[in-house]
Amino acid sequence: MPSKHAVFGSNGELLSLSSASQELLCSLVGLTVKLSLVAVTGVSLMRLGVAYQERMERQGELSAVLELENSKLSKARDRFDQLFAAGGEQQLIREQNQWISPNKLRVVWQRQP
Repeated sequence: MPSKHAVFGSNGELLSLSSASQELLCSLVGLTVKLSLVAVTGVSLMRLGVAYQERMERQGELSAVLELENSKLSKARDRFDQLFAAGGEQQLIREQNQWISPNKLRVVWQRQP
């Protein structure tokens, strides 16, 4: 004979459930909790995947910028080394001779053939 348990309803009346229906109710509650956890886990994994993809794209962009800046640094280092090598001062003077001071006029002398 199935055992009966007393349960109170929403309006205060006494309800009785058999053990089979109590097991069914507990199973449904357990299934609902498990499905909810699976749904939360799935959504969390999807969000993690999207965040991972965004970080990988950003890391690629930063790597490209870093590579460009490293090449600029290498060029600047080479230029610095050239200027402080033997004859670097004369090279700098030759490169800078096109600059005209403010309020000055450049005069170019040409020979007549």
